[in-house]
Amino acid sequence: MPNSIVRNATGERPQSEVYEYVACPFCGIICDDLEVEREDSTLTVRKNGCGKSIAGFERRLPPASPMVRGKDVALSAAIEEAAALIGQAKSPLYGGLATDVEGMRAVMALAERSGGIVDHALSEAQYRNFKVLQTTGWTTSTLTETRNRADLIIVLGSDIHELHPRFFERVVSPPDSMFDVTAPRRTVVFIGKGPDLSTADGPRIGEVVTLPCEIDRVGELLGVLRARLRGFRVRPLDLEGITLADIDALANRCRNAAYGVVVWAPPSLNFPHAELTVDQVSGLVKDLNQSMRFAGLALGGAEGAVTAGAVCAWQSGYPLRVSYASGAPDYDPYRFAIGRMLADDEGDLLVWIASFSPDLAPPATDLPAIVLGTPGLKLSQPAAVFIPVGTPGVDHAGRLVRVDNVVSLPLKDLGRSALPRVADVLASIQAAL
Repeated sequence: MPNSIVRNATGERPQSEVYEYVACPFCGIICDDLEVEREDSTLTVRKNGCGKSIAGFERRLPPASPMVRGKDVALSAAIEEAAALIGQAKSPLYGGLATDVEGMRAVMALAERSGGIVDHALSEAQYRNFKVLQTTGWTTSTLTETRNRADLIIVLGSDIHELHPRFFERVVSPPDSMFDVTAPRRTVVFIGKGPDLSTADGPRIGEVVTLPCEIDRVGELLGVLRARLRGFRVRPLDLEGITLADIDALANRCRNAAYGVVVWAPPSLNFPHAELTVDQVSGLVKDLNQSMRFAGLALGGAEGAVTAGAVCAWQSGYPLRVSYASGAPDYDPYRFAIGRMLADDEGDLLVWIASFSPDLAPPATDLPAIVLGTPGLKLSQPAAVFIPVGTPGVDHAGRLVRVDNVVSLPLKDLGRSALPRVADVLASIQAAL
């Protein structure tokens, strides 16, 4: 029986189950049309999988048990030791935060109780967006609006398909849309070096244009584009491979679009002061919205990053990098960046959560570490306490916030293992304080 947990007379799951309309927790788009089959504890993606989803769902879990200082212990003993360490800490750092909505709520509750600091492992990329949103605001679209309405899509950077393998299939060139107003064939413009044009294929894609710009100069290109849209004269361009005629052609495409969308992924903007590029995107969208419809669309959001930022904002009013040392939420995007704090030997305990990928290991540190991680997590050094936890959407049900921040999607329990939820482990630790 698909889409449900069917148990036999003894209360156990059947050996084999097939699940339809499965939401994938392994990238921020959270595609929810997968079909996954379970045979005992082995999962196989049968339909609509990509490389990320297949690697995530079909990964075989190595044996793992709770450990205290390298020795196997009962889960209750690991929880007691973790509670003791947190109770003794004056400045515990809650990092990683790769979990679902319920897990992140539990993080916030424990951080408030223990006077801790909260920050996601991937927040440095997120802050390329947050800084702009906080200072100037922006106009953004959603995955659904882009899928249904856009006739011009401008993609910044060349690795969108690596972060989100099904973005073009699901959003740029879907088989159908909700509204008749959608252009039958949309124009796609790539701004970046070496884009993989094979992804820009399908019945809904018409003209494909490339502007080969180094990623750290995209902001400069957008600045010239904004100037030309306003009718200003500019000096000859110093952008290799791009002429002013190319910029003017793009300006005309923008003017003639019924609904244009600029797409970028903050993890791709990995260079100093990349928030200035996002600021140019925001400014371009504002300029164009004076006379037409244009919007931005930020991607990314792996490892539950969007969920962590959303839940932290719901409960504290701030998007991560929050300290509860005073008993109330205190926000500072520099002082409470856990990556910087660890590099500067600040804090006295690291609590690291990584329930999705074995690659999100905690950074090397001399601090004692409590790690709640998926089995096989690649630790560079033994943790003071290690507790293996389940993956939301695989080992237990849960919820994740999608990359466009408009919906939280339900995740199914596929029955791969009986590992505990992050939320339950953290609640038990808090109860033991």
